[in-house]
Parts: sequence; structure tokens; C-alpha cells
Amino acid sequence: MDIRAYNRSAWNRQVDSRNEWTVPVDSAAIAAARRGEWQVVLTPTRPVPRDWFGDVHNLQVLCLASGGGQQGPLLAAAGATVTVFDNSPRQLDQDRLVAEREALDLVTVEGDMRDLSAFSDGRFDLIFHPVANLFVPEIRPVWREAFRVLRPGGALLAGFVNPLQYIFDWERSERGELVVRHAIPYSDLTSVSEAERARWIEAGQPLEFGHSLEDQVAGQLEAGFTLTGFYEDRDPDHPLAKVIASFIATRAVRPS
Repeated sequence: MDIRAYNRSAWNRQVDSRNEWTVPVDSAAIAAARRGEWQVVLTPTRPVPRDWFGDVHNLQVLCLASGGGQQGPLLAAAGATVTVFDNSPRQLDQDRLVAEREALDLVTVEGDMRDLSAFSDGRFDLIFHPVANLFVPEIRPVWREAFRVLRPGGALLAGFVNPLQYIFDWERSERGELVVRHAIPYSDLTSVSEAERARWIEAGQPLEFGHSLEDQVAGQLEAGFTLTGFYEDRDPDHPLAKVIASFIATRAVRPS
């Protein structure tokens, strides 16, 4: 299966069904951001600390796998020069919709988060990468490419899923039952039955991959980054939230 092509189509359908991560921000949020009143998330609910950004005015920001008309337009309204990069054309349409509606200077680029060859070395001051790398089967290329396109001293802000979430039977989790079933790393392509996968594909769901913490964290270090920030978050709709946080955010810097 061409996972990039499949997930592109799946996320296009998510826009049509108004998944919460595809609904553009409204004009009131843009007006507030222009006044300096804004917040964005890398994970389901917890706002990113403002000191992780520094002064965003005139920063060259790459919103990586971050389409949907949410984070990119807010950062642009706050004063950053923003490029939104995403695999889904319909997600990028949402960013263009807000940019045109609010007269924002924002560029959109379609592509695979593992290949940022559209950008030169040291192109960006900051990369904003919310929970998205679960939609590609390998993530160390994501970290290497992020390191390459950041200038020395630039920061990568990343959100990702704690792989603990993937050890449980997914369908029983949706019924509130935590039943251990899978090993990590996890893959929708190989870790479940063909019948289960066929149901998800028929429903148009994006296919996911549960990456190890070694790939998520050590992968950033091996790419050359220095970690300077870390926090956890919870999905209030998942039964795991009652016992442990299952999302992680990191701030990593390319050394000067």
C-alpha cells in the first residue's frame, strides 16, 4: 500500500466530515492573535508555553504536517512569516481559506513530512510540528529533515503520541476497556487483522503507526538536536487519560 497516498485521501475526507483538526479558526481568533492574544497546541488540549516560541515577530516558521487552518494562520496573525506544509490538499485549502479571508501572508506547500527537499538548508527559524508523525511508518527522516531546514539556533516544537496508547486493543478502548494486545512499534498495516484494517479503510480512517519512544526522542538527539523542553498531555476522550498522559511535546534546538 502507498501509505502516503492513502492517508492523503483519508485526510481529505476528514475535512469533508469536519474532524476537529480540520476546522479553520474564526475571525475573532485571528483578531485576538493580532493583538498578541493567542495560543496553539501541539497535543490535544495543553497550550504550548509562550516562552517556547520567543518573539514570533518576523520569525520564519514552518508548520510541518500542520494543515487545517488552525496553527499556521494564528502564528501568521501574531506576526510570523508562515509556511504550512501538509500531505493533504484539502487541509491546505483550509489554511488558504483563512489567509484569504483575513489577508494573511501565508504560503502552503503539499508534500511528505519525511522529505523537505522543497526547502533549502537553514531556511526556517522555528518548526511547529503537532501530533502527525503517527501517519508515517518511519520518523527518523522527519527529524533529520527538520534539523537540516532549521537555521543554527532554531527550534523544533513537536507533539507525538506516547506509544503506550498503542498497546491496547483499539476497538475495546473505544468502549472504555483497556486490554493489552499489541507490541511496540505498532502498525495498522501489520499489527491488526486484515478484517479490522478493511473496516477502517472502508470507513476512510487514516492509518496509524505507534513509534517507539526511542525513535521519538532519541531520534531527535541523533539528528543533532538538543532537547530544551518537555511536557505531557492527555486525550480526555480516551480511557487511558484516567491513569496516565499519552501525549508528549518536546522543544529541541539545533545547536549554534
